[in-house]
Amino acid sequence: LPQNKAELWFFLEAERFMDPVFREFYVEKNVIMEERRMRTDSNPQGRLLEEFLSVAYSAHPYRNPVIGWSSDITATTIADTRRFFETYYVPSNMTIAIAGDVKTDDMRVLAEKYLAAMPAAPHPPAVKTVEPVQRGERRFVIEEQSQPLFIAGYKTVAAGHPDAAALEMLGQILSAGRTSRLYQRMVQDEQLALGVQALTGFPGSRFPSLFVTFAVPNAGVPLASVEQVINEEIEKAKQGDIQQEELDRAVTNARAGVVRGLNSNMGLALGLAQAHAQRGNWREAFSYLDDLEAVTLADLQRVAQQYLVRSNRTVGMISNSGAQE
Repeated sequence: LPQNKAELWFFLEAERFMDPVFREFYVEKNVIMEERRMRTDSNPQGRLLEEFLSVAYSAHPYRNPVIGWSSDITATTIADTRRFFETYYVPSNMTIAIAGDVKTDDMRVLAEKYLAAMPAAPHPPAVKTVEPVQRGERRFVIEEQSQPLFIAGYKTVAAGHPDAAALEMLGQILSAGRTSRLYQRMVQDEQLALGVQALTGFPGSRFPSLFVTFAVPNAGVPLASVEQVINEEIEKAKQGDIQQEELDRAVTNARAGVVRGLNSNMGLALGLAQAHAQRGNWREAFSYLDDLEAVTLADLQRVAQQYLVRSNRTVGMISNSGAQE
């Protein structure tokens, strides 16, 4: 909004949270059901990811799709929605970040004027479930006539863990950009895949999550070949094969990404809110760069050896009867 509409923003948000009206509830349910069909039920990648999380996690809520299962969407009532709202949309569970040409004192006055009347409420129930230690590798195959896909994930840590930065740098070195190891080997040189990606913090980063590798093979390329090459590159990381030049480039790219994200009011506000909500301090939006720059080659080797092990892995595929396996 324009700077002179800051008060309007506070008014609208106060109304939204203190006196919500669930208009067109059942019409919106149909919209959500269609969204699920589009993103998951009719989408090979969506089907693979949903199955992958349900296999990778035995107990933690990360195993459940955010949009819900079809039966959840169908069965949810207005009363269910209101109970959820009253449980989780409470002051102690909210983070507000404001970025722009405004004065802090003025924003505090408006916050008091419009939001002070929000009634206090018990803090929402915390997630108490801790994912049990995985007892061995898990694998599944979805057989259908669609684009073959490959995904593998290793249980790792939450965003606030000291090893999170090293895992992020490892993902950057493996797959970020055309100079990354997996891109050069699988897409450029050997032409095994249309695309390949490695990243940490999937599906979320507030709780211990997954380091994931994902690949879309080229036509006629066996999924076993894709898996073999990814495993070989991970094994190289375990052996300490990564060079300082690669780490320096990954840190530079990560810094550039953070700076670009903070280069607009929207990006800045989002970055501050996410850092405060996920890591407990808005300053982490800036100080996290220091954590990335502190990562060493020894850290990369150590986290690869500690977390990227077979017994800690879940592997999923979409296999096409027309593909060579």
